[in-house]
Amino acid sequence: MTTSLPSAISSPAVEWHASLEEHPARLASMRSYSAVAKGDLEEWLGVYAEDAVLEDPVGPSMFDPEGRGHHGHEGIAAFWRLAIEPIATFRFVIRDSFANGSTCANVGTIHTAFADGGATHTDLVMVYTVGDDGRVRSMRAFWEPERTMATYQAPAG
Repeated sequence: MTTSLPSAISSPAVEWHASLEEHPARLASMRSYSAVAKGDLEEWLGVYAEDAVLEDPVGPSMFDPEGRGHHGHEGIAAFWRLAIEPIATFRFVIRDSFANGSTCANVGTIHTAFADGGATHTDLVMVYTVGDDGRVRSMRAFWEPERTMATYQAPAG
């Protein structure tokens, strides 16, 4: 028996192997992954509240040297241009999801491929908190850039 995925997953590049119990934060995370996988910035921003904070990864990184997060749609769009737009393809594999209250934490791997054929994968935990309207107020991704870079596979040839 095959269980169909919720309509919040609108990209075949999102593999969901976790709970399908409906929860506002879980559904928002699904919409977020789908928008990124499709390369749709406007759809992605629509998942986030106007005053949302995105930390990806949490703490100082090449995307956020001061580790303060990306604030509001303007900051989140700047993160998109820096960290998401240069990636040729994304594939999200979500292995588990824990939801309670206004928050869910998803455990998974993001596989990225670059235009030159190089690739990485990132094992991480992503924590989404939503408001009463179901839009993301906070997204915190826990991963280690050094571990991701250690997975780098150079282009073939």
